[in-house]
Amino acid sequence: MSRQLAWKAAALLLLALPGSAFAQARYTARTFGDVVQLRDTKSDMVVSVLTSVANPYEIVIHGHDVIRMGIHSVDQMRANPGLNGIPLLAPFANRLDGTYFYANGRKYNFDLENGTVRGPIPIHGYISGAAGWQVVRVKADGHAAWITERLDFYKNPLFMQNFPFAHVLTRTFRLSDGALEVGLKIDNLANQPMPVAIGYHPFFWLTDSNRSDWTLSAPAQTHWLLTDAKLPTGKTEPADAFWGGDRHAVPLSRFTGKTIDDLFSGLEKGPDGRTTVRLRGKKQGLSVIMGPKFKALVIYSPPAPQPRPAGFAPPRPQGPRPAPVSSGPAIPLSAIDKAPVLPERGSIAIEPMAGISNSLNATQEGTYTELQSIAPGESWQESFWLKPTGY
Repeated sequence: MSRQLAWKAAALLLLALPGSAFAQARYTARTFGDVVQLRDTKSDMVVSVLTSVANPYEIVIHGHDVIRMGIHSVDQMRANPGLNGIPLLAPFANRLDGTYFYANGRKYNFDLENGTVRGPIPIHGYISGAAGWQVVRVKADGHAAWITERLDFYKNPLFMQNFPFAHVLTRTFRLSDGALEVGLKIDNLANQPMPVAIGYHPFFWLTDSNRSDWTLSAPAQTHWLLTDAKLPTGKTEPADAFWGGDRHAVPLSRFTGKTIDDLFSGLEKGPDGRTTVRLRGKKQGLSVIMGPKFKALVIYSPPAPQPRPAGFAPPRPQGPRPAPVSSGPAIPLSAIDKAPVLPERGSIAIEPMAGISNSLNATQEGTYTELQSIAPGESWQESFWLKPTGY
């Protein structure tokens, strides 16, 4: 054997040794302009985060998307983050029943001209598409890969005008052992208690089956009756009555042609204090595991749309397009299957919530008693986890 071949053989041997420094690391965290990709090579899982809005726009395992993909490129995400990925709904989640909110017994009216809140039913806060997040750390070690970002809410006059509680938001996305942890910390810098009414709005799907094939386990005991505007009436019923049977095994075929857009509380917790919502298809599954400070849950799943006729062209948006939240390289999406998704696949949003919809105002009305708050100088911190299986 020549000396050159001997060196090549030795190099290959080093790469194959499990404990070798030359062996491929299980976890990596790499930056590509305004995108950070977290990777778990053993689980074959990748998470791509658009750092300008602190939002993971894709979660891919064994080449399959876990998040419903409403985008076809990272440039589309930059142009319109919207409810793609795992958007944070803050400073309030879902709906309020007026163009105002209550905190600490005081009424705060929204300024509808500053561009952050729209009436008459404000919805989803105004952070989900907001740029200005700053990367704090990108790191990988032998246990995980993660990115941490922060948004100094108190430095934005328009944000403060409609929610005058100075605070800092810190998001951490940690990929470990085939699961993604979505963490949030809120630091209250104000001199008054700050109410916590945040939530999330991630859409999911399973790629081995369609919505009508999926089974949902939603371990929440209480279903809130809603108005036509999807606001809590203050009245409730047992969740099993809404689902038409056991809430731990709901065939979504029961809701064929129907929209689910409903609010639940009374979350059932395991020994670790966490609540686990499960979605199952033919073989694939997804667990959404919520920490104990999440007190409510919204399930939203529209019926699969009807196929569009040949030659159909969607209407073009009117008015000027908003500027992209950032610019960066053209990074390919990670999923292997590039074929168009058939309409019958459908999707489901499983939305962890710190409190029910309209919790700020329902607390003032006396119809809700679980609103959380942060004392001056203190913090609120909680996570939920996404665990795909069967891929």
